[in-house]
Amino acid sequence: VIDDPILEEGAVVFRYVIAHINAEEPSRHVTSEELGGRSDEQQDPQIKEVVEHLRKIADSLNRNAELQLINQVQGNCAQDVFMTVARNIFADGINWGRIVALFHLACKLIHKAISANHLENIQMIISWVLQVIREQVYSWLVAQGGWQEGVIRGFSRWRTAALVASVVLVVAFVYYRKVR
Repeated sequence: VIDDPILEEGAVVFRYVIAHINAEEPSRHVTSEELGGRSDEQQDPQIKEVVEHLRKIADSLNRNAELQLINQVQGNCAQDVFMTVARNIFADGINWGRIVALFHLACKLIHKAISANHLENIQMIISWVLQVIREQVYSWLVAQGGWQEGVIRGFSRWRTAALVASVVLVVAFVYYRKVR
């Protein structure tokens, strides 16, 4: 149980991943419990609204050909590789598009873990995302008013943020490939 509302809401990554995988592959029904969450994870209407906004940004990212490079990151990548890519995503600052890029990376890795039946990797990846939120994004989230206020208020700027995030993610991936 997480006592901090920002980190608790940060578990929105569960809902995002579930919504994304279930939309991308309807034949595979992923539940909160499979991702280490609770059965009531997706019931909060405010969180549903945040997830819907994040999914719209992610749909834009999915159409970006450069971001398809993310598919080359191994599903069983080590924590240091994930953290290096995450640090590079936020190296030049934080915005909602970059946060979605982090979720997008996690979602792709979780999808690979599910497809390869490496379910033990799922909670590990989720914990990495929450660690990044705690260590790199938390103060910014508080300044934005939290997940709901920030995502919904900032949604009108999501296209610009998504473009910036796509560039950052490509740079992060190129950096990862060089240091590998």
